[in-house]
Amino acid sequence: MLKRSDARKIVMTCLYQIDICKENKIPYDVEKIRKENCEIENEFVKDLLYGVAEKENELNELANHYLKNWDITRIDKTGAAILRMAFYELKYMNTPPIVVINEAVELAKNYTDEELAKMINAALDKYMKES
Repeated sequence: MLKRSDARKIVMTCLYQIDICKENKIPYDVEKIRKENCEIENEFVKDLLYGVAEKENELNELANHYLKNWDITRIDKTGAAILRMAFYELKYMNTPPIVVINEAVELAKNYTDEELAKMINAALDKYMKES
């Protein structure tokens, strides 16, 4: 059984790879990328990955609205993936908001830097207060 925190790492990695493919105009298949990164079938991984991929433009707009004086395109690809995942999970999934925010901040601390983790925390917190 895959823990959700591990599932989020897998989705973050997949989204990062997709972003690299897009940037370099390399054809990609979301399902192939998912299978390369997740050896077991996991509905949470599928729901989150496909949901973020499908709603990317909407999630970018949401992130840009809540990032103070920043744009998601200025954030590194890992941080952007974390932010999109968290906004998707807050908006479309039934995960408790405190869990989503804590998981996003921990991923950011582990895979980006402290300043970006603070920005992600502030943007998600502001979204929750206004929702």
